[in-house]
Amino acid sequence: MSSVLYQKVVKSFGALNVLRSLDLAVPDHKFLALLGPSGCGKTTALRILAGLDMPSAGKVFIGERDVTRLQPRDRDIAMVFQSYALYPQMTVAENIGYPLWIRGTPDAGRKAKIGEVAAILEIGHLLDRRPRQLSGGQRQRVALARAIVRDPAAFLMDEPLSNLDARLRLTMRGEIKRLCQRLSATTIYVTHDQVEALTMADFVAVMHGGELQQMAPPIEIYDRPANRFVATFVGNPPMNILPAALSEKGVIVAGKVVPLDAARLAACRAASVAEIGLRPEDCSAAAADTPDALQGEIYVVEPMGNETLVNVRLEGGNVSVRAGREFRGVVGESIGVAFDPANACFFNSAGLTAVHRVNNNGRVT
Repeated sequence: MSSVLYQKVVKSFGALNVLRSLDLAVPDHKFLALLGPSGCGKTTALRILAGLDMPSAGKVFIGERDVTRLQPRDRDIAMVFQSYALYPQMTVAENIGYPLWIRGTPDAGRKAKIGEVAAILEIGHLLDRRPRQLSGGQRQRVALARAIVRDPAAFLMDEPLSNLDARLRLTMRGEIKRLCQRLSATTIYVTHDQVEALTMADFVAVMHGGELQQMAPPIEIYDRPANRFVATFVGNPPMNILPAALSEKGVIVAGKVVPLDAARLAACRAASVAEIGLRPEDCSAAAADTPDALQGEIYVVEPMGNETLVNVRLEGGNVSVRAGREFRGVVGESIGVAFDPANACFFNSAGLTAVHRVNNNGRVT
């Protein structure tokens, strides 16, 4: 068993509370991305699991073992750092084999294992080089090889791709995902990059202010965010949030009454909704006089090649709309923003998601 469990973990540095009663369970053999902005506590949570920091309160388990007070070497984990942390005086082979060497693995067994993981990561031709002779991507592969060489119970990765250029990050994202699927090992991956989290992980845990906001599969995080923070943090452009009020027939948004079906209106009324959330791809540009469309004017137009992002100024705030590549509107022009309210999220005054978008089966939840 290599599942990971944080049980009411607290971490304070003096008066600063970095983690506030973190409860988080990572299933065996799954890839979890810890996602959040800088300072949210995600790296501290990883360091506590690694044994590099001790929690102020709470417990940490790997499988059935309480590892809260164990030294890092006794936890059976491997960590990949943002800075690679390779030994410059050692060859690639020596860097990869170092964890085996300090455990007293015989030379023959160590050499065989180094060759095996080097073949997996396609760096067998680099074994005699030193880190300074490698590119950033090659160094990252060496760091990964050193982590997996001894078959740990869990892999911990702290923003391992942040030092790479955009194109190489894209390549390495796929390589790490394939590697983790092949090894079937429990992996916890810290990142502030939502694309990395959504494309690589089996589960995403979104953190903010030292607290877990939501843990779910990527598609659920995106489609059914637990609160306003998750809704606006995950997605690029982020979810549009506008003030909302209820009328007898529907929801009033940007001065316009948008009809709601009876079940959805009743759910919104019962939850006392205060805001509506719309993904940019669930909005469409329309003629300014389109019935039920929100009325506004074009504020910014951003051609992206495959699509055009249109920022529209409405009563109550601006919204982003994903339009086709053929969009030709100009700044200052009147425009309508149309949407299906079945695709909207509704939030109460506390910022919690009170009514989610309609499921594929048509149910309101």
